[in-house]
Amino acid sequence: MKIIAFLGSPRKNGNTELLLKEAIKGIKNSGFKVRVFNLNRMNISPCQNCGGCEHTGLCIFEDDMAQIYNAIREADRIILASPIFFLGVSAQAKIMVDRCQCFWYEKYLLKKPIPEGPYGRRGLLLLVGGQKKEIGIHCAEATVKAFFRTISVSEHKTLRFLGVDSKGAIVNHPTALSEAYKAGKKLIASNK
Repeated sequence: MKIIAFLGSPRKNGNTELLLKEAIKGIKNSGFKVRVFNLNRMNISPCQNCGGCEHTGLCIFEDDMAQIYNAIREADRIILASPIFFLGVSAQAKIMVDRCQCFWYEKYLLKKPIPEGPYGRRGLLLLVGGQKKEIGIHCAEATVKAFFRTISVSEHKTLRFLGVDSKGAIVNHPTALSEAYKAGKKLIASNK
């Protein structure tokens, strides 16, 4: 089973990364490896809406997205972890999601969705933010739901934690780390 994870936080060892590490620990303790993409460290240009992918489903721009495209095509499980910034996912996460427009063309216009593979395709969304209102979670989750649907991830679980702002404060949440660990283990449980 191939598992990939996208870290969308620019803050090293922040709340988002701590949650993601716990989810990955749950996966690794079950005997699987996870390929992590730290989006903040990658050279990814924004989508130019140029139409270059319209007829092929392939982006014409060459940057670090090339390795992400291949990983998404091959993955059985996909994790996206992001802080909530201004009611949405981080810029790092959003730029990657936007560059997956080529998958949208491929799936919906060219009628070539990513194959389900032997294990199916499932996802996990980890969201954490300082605000206490649910609207930020709803906006971010809508974006990622569209992303998952476009890359043929038919089902996903969302873990959301609000009111967690200062760096490392997630460790003081009574259940967050254990929930992330369990979600990682459950993600790789076979559903076929």
